[in-house]
Amino acid sequence: MSIQESCNVNELPSMEDNYELSAQQKKSYQKKGHIVLRQVASKSEMSSYEPVISHWVKELNKQDKPLEQRDTYGKAFIQISNLWEKSEAIQRFVLAKRFAKIAADLMGVDGVRIYHDQALFKEPHGGHTPWHQDQIYWPLDTDKTITMWMPLVPISQEVGSMTFASESHLLGYINKMVISDESHRTLAGYIEGKGFETVSHGAMEAGDATFHSGWTLHSAPGNPTDTMRKVMTVIYYADGTRVAEPDSKVRVNDLKAWFPGIQAGDLAVTTFNPLVYSRSAD
Repeated sequence: MSIQESCNVNELPSMEDNYELSAQQKKSYQKKGHIVLRQVASKSEMSSYEPVISHWVKELNKQDKPLEQRDTYGKAFIQISNLWEKSEAIQRFVLAKRFAKIAADLMGVDGVRIYHDQALFKEPHGGHTPWHQDQIYWPLDTDKTITMWMPLVPISQEVGSMTFASESHLLGYINKMVISDESHRTLAGYIEGKGFETVSHGAMEAGDATFHSGWTLHSAPGNPTDTMRKVMTVIYYADGTRVAEPDSKVRVNDLKAWFPGIQAGDLAVTTFNPLVYSRSAD
């Protein structure tokens, strides 16, 4: 019997309680565009969810080329999106109120919807993730977007969290470069020229999390170890956001994938984008 079949979803941790943020933490996020929060999920909660997520990543991964035969993007990670649709157990994790309320509190909004989730598993000896802005991919007419990046297993200092360019989110859309060698070179020079402080939050335990704005420039080192760096991400945006006119091929593709049947100017609401937290419902 497979993991998902043998797992009683109702016995999994619900994670509906609150993780309280201080005023200083909220202020720091607004200023820097990123923050690390420790033990957003407990070790016991992560031990319940990690096997289920890992199972589905293995089931859905279609990457079969050896690392040395892939391009820079392909070497960076195994990437599987919208796992919450594949598994009731993962849905319980991705749609957790605890995570969504943190996202709303950091952005200072009344409610948040899911854009999508992504498992990002960096293989042993996998490559680095070049500098980029997430939101160049997203046809969303707002700056109220945020990604939770949570390790499912402990990650050491040498693997580490992502590296962020503090305050870069305040500039909004910098350029349209997708994740590539070119984006890494160009944006590294841009960061140096602007004098942005670059910060990594170092080693992380399973259940720790970073949150960063959709416009925050970030990168990640390669994985020099013999173990998989297993990370789950969830992308949120403010409830009430409208779809932006897609101005690039990647945004056209995302519009079709994540907002089927709606157009620029419409509210960014489909069955793929459930409301996961609303302050009025508290």
